[in-house]
Amino acid sequence: MKSIKLRKVGNSFGFTVPKELIEKYNLKEGEELHVIENNEGFTLTPYNPEFTKWATAFNKTNKKYKNTLKELSK
Repeated sequence: MKSIKLRKVGNSFGFTVPKELIEKYNLKEGEELHVIENNEGFTLTPYNPEFTKWATAFNKTNKKYKNTLKELSK
């Protein structure tokens, strides 16, 4: 587990992400991170949870209408 300190930045707070995590998750400057609230507090992630929902729905549709989509692509 990593610990970080919050710092005052204008009217908000900010923190520094440790180098090991930047490298592990291939984070880049200016990249958007997503905050997901849960019962224990929150999770900060570079992965967009809305994209996961979209991809799941796409895969379901793609399987169901595989032949139709193939014909439409011609």
